[in-house]
Amino acid sequence: MTSSPVLEKIDDYRWSIPRSYNPGMRVPGIIYADEKLLKDIRQDKALEQVANVAFLPGIVNASLGMPDIHWGYGFPIGGVAATDPENGGVISPGGVGFDINCGVRLLKTNLDYQDVKSRLKELVYALFSDIPSGVGSKGDIKVGVKEEKEILIKGAKWAVSKGYGTEDDLECTEEFGAMSGADPDAVSERAYDRGKAQSGTLGSGNHFLEVQVIDQLYNRDICDELNLNLGQITIMIHSGSRGLGFQVCEDYTRSMVHCLSKYNINLPDRQLACAPVNSVEGQAYLGAMKCAANYAWANRQCLMHLTRKVFEKIFGGSWQKLGMFLIYDVAHNIAKIEKHNIGGVEKTLCVHRKGATRAIPAGHSALPQRYKKIGQPVIIPGDMGRNSYLLVGEEGAAETFFSCCHGAGRLKSRTAAAKTINENTLLRELESQGIIVKASGRGTIVEEAPQAYKNVNDVVDVVHNAGIAKRVCRMRPLGVIKG
Repeated sequence: MTSSPVLEKIDDYRWSIPRSYNPGMRVPGIIYADEKLLKDIRQDKALEQVANVAFLPGIVNASLGMPDIHWGYGFPIGGVAATDPENGGVISPGGVGFDINCGVRLLKTNLDYQDVKSRLKELVYALFSDIPSGVGSKGDIKVGVKEEKEILIKGAKWAVSKGYGTEDDLECTEEFGAMSGADPDAVSERAYDRGKAQSGTLGSGNHFLEVQVIDQLYNRDICDELNLNLGQITIMIHSGSRGLGFQVCEDYTRSMVHCLSKYNINLPDRQLACAPVNSVEGQAYLGAMKCAANYAWANRQCLMHLTRKVFEKIFGGSWQKLGMFLIYDVAHNIAKIEKHNIGGVEKTLCVHRKGATRAIPAGHSALPQRYKKIGQPVIIPGDMGRNSYLLVGEEGAAETFFSCCHGAGRLKSRTAAAKTINENTLLRELESQGIIVKASGRGTIVEEAPQAYKNVNDVVDVVHNAGIAKRVCRMRPLGVIKG
């Protein structure tokens, strides 16, 4: 391609990349953004990647870009695409990403800001001490090969069976904490080796554990339903499938390049390497990806257990007495076989969400009973210096295959952030805002600086105004631990 896509305005929050941009596009691209965010989005090649994804065989309706969109491997981060397996639809590891089921969970507590204010530093240091974080970090929850395979099948259910949580936690987790159809035999020995000592570890990069306080309520009725109030303390945990998921993606990204010629698939970018969903290769990847997804749900369940134990130690009493109940856990990087209404006909599709989260509305059959009335909680974390949000899915998300953005979205690469941001200055600025940060790698702090991200408030405005998800409440950070 020799030029950046020219966008056609649909309305104030939607923009189209027409098929005429490149004759190989099977569907148009649709970007969810306002004028302000478009200026940031145009800084990299994410729009071209949206157009490239539109080449995928069997793609349905449109290649989508969420408002947090930025350049990624093959698919943009913040990209959504659904393919129809019955019409040659493919599955692409690049449409899921390397950190399979990187996701986030949100807990509430009975504590308020005054309860933690004087003990915040002690709390953050205890969390940092007791929760393994950083590149290659290893935890106390160690398992053998046989039990690791059990984790890959049972996901968070395995963790609960070991005493690391309750059945209620599973009801508040997407897919109830485990996707069916996971195939441990489709996972390489190298992936097993990388994952065997990483259960209950936070990892590095943008993964975090954050102690927050609710500072804005938008929907009083839903807040009442969830027992959320101003000044209440919440905890957000962001992590994924660690080395195991990375290796699964690496293995299948490499092997699927050979499927392009085998199945006569022509794409503008080899990073979009894929195979028909119903092929041997497609089913093998899907089975391995589900294993990594289940590993990630088990990991976040273990991390929540460790977090609860720290709060018990600092504040006394059981986590139940402290009201540390899970609101929801959502996956960010995943492909799922789902039913969707396309032109009045129900179809079974393969929905890729890369740096995007599910957002289903009230009454949907996939919701647990407790959320039938209000819709699925949608969690959108910001950066460590601004805000994070809780929303719920709306009917308008049907046009995005019930998908929403997953965060603020990077504005600067990690390399660029490291070159332009002074660590000591940043830490002083955060401390002046009452935010305590602990990280195992000092470079992580500047790489994850607020200046490296879009403003999450702008991003959430778009999804709210576009009718994809509606705001429930906003949280601001108090203490952050990072790898």
